[in-house]
Amino acid sequence: MITRYSRDEISKIWDLNSKFSYYLKVELAVVEAYYRLGEIPECAYNHILKTANFDVERIDEIEKTVNHDVIAFLTCVNEYVGKEYSGYIHKGLTSSDVIDTAFALQIKDATEIILKDLDTILNTIKTLAIKHKNTMCIGRSHGIGAEVITFGFKLLNWYDMFERAKKRIEYALNDVLRGQISGPVGTYSNVEPDVEKLTCEILGLKPAKISTQVIARDVHSAYISALSILGSVIENAAVEIRHLQRWEVAEVEEGFKKGQKGSSAMPHKKNPIASENLSGLARVLRANSIAALENITLWHERDISHSSVERVIFPDSTILADYMLTRLNNTIENLVVKPDNMLKNIGKYGDIIFSQSCLLKLVEKGMTRETAYEITQKEALNAFNNGNSGGNFKENMRRHLTDSEIEECFNYQKYLKNIDKIFERFE
Repeated sequence: MITRYSRDEISKIWDLNSKFSYYLKVELAVVEAYYRLGEIPECAYNHILKTANFDVERIDEIEKTVNHDVIAFLTCVNEYVGKEYSGYIHKGLTSSDVIDTAFALQIKDATEIILKDLDTILNTIKTLAIKHKNTMCIGRSHGIGAEVITFGFKLLNWYDMFERAKKRIEYALNDVLRGQISGPVGTYSNVEPDVEKLTCEILGLKPAKISTQVIARDVHSAYISALSILGSVIENAAVEIRHLQRWEVAEVEEGFKKGQKGSSAMPHKKNPIASENLSGLARVLRANSIAALENITLWHERDISHSSVERVIFPDSTILADYMLTRLNNTIENLVVKPDNMLKNIGKYGDIIFSQSCLLKLVEKGMTRETAYEITQKEALNAFNNGNSGGNFKENMRRHLTDSEIEECFNYQKYLKNIDKIFERFE
């Protein structure tokens, strides 16, 4: 089970203290790169490693004067390092070198949590799918009963979608994992490409092929888009649970713990509140993808219109994705499955869902498809329209099929004959 701890952990990645910790990690990696290239003396390198630090309250105090968070951060760090060696920090860099490279590290760490969440929910879904591999239920198209599937089959579709969502996020993350140490407008005017290459190697990133003082925002947009698709995949499962919990269906329901209440006015209520919550939050993730798309267009080589947006949508989207996966996983783990009601719904109107089997049997006996369809539809609709007064499709079809043909057509097991083959694709 995913715990609240993971949500606290992912939130912490985006707080101020962590942000400046990532900044410092980048600055120290640059110092190390310079040192390894022989451009910083060992004494300076060792001193900076030993003393470099920051204090968020002090940064806030400095920023009130300088009105620039990176300058305030650097001023604070240099107060710890001292004047003798402070000149080796941020050498040849511009603010975005630190911001964008640190940003990649933040996204990487947040995504590691989300990927663990996805592994957990994939395992939960697969376990339940295997348990209900042969639990028959009605498949629906347009919301209307179609033919028999199994509940495990339904869950495998969720599993398939979540697998793709994970791959999509991994692909998007790979594009995001790039750093830049290229100076103003990205031309390496005061810092050499070798420093960038070595810095990124130290940080576990790849150097951007080109940066224009910022890394192009299409990669960040693709990442948020991948999270928004994940949100829709989560909602797909949530909406299915909501539909199946309706009284008219009553095939599953969310777990209802002792002492829980569903309504302030109606004591009988048990509502799919977790699934409804997830449907709402999916809208937020999708909306954030629009903001990320808008961030791609910047003035000339750079502006900071993207920055304010990202300070909202990246913490919100990663924290939301973690929370939503947690909540859906807990919902599926505690899902109440009702096989008896599933069978009851399959058998409505005298097994009306076997209409195709009857149609094909009539064609096999020599009827034209058009005639067979007309007969089968007439008997099916008669059963449906008279369902409350004893309408029964199976009995109606006895006028056209022998008893042995009826037994052959109205055989539930034939719908399970290829279920094992489908499940084998997910082994």
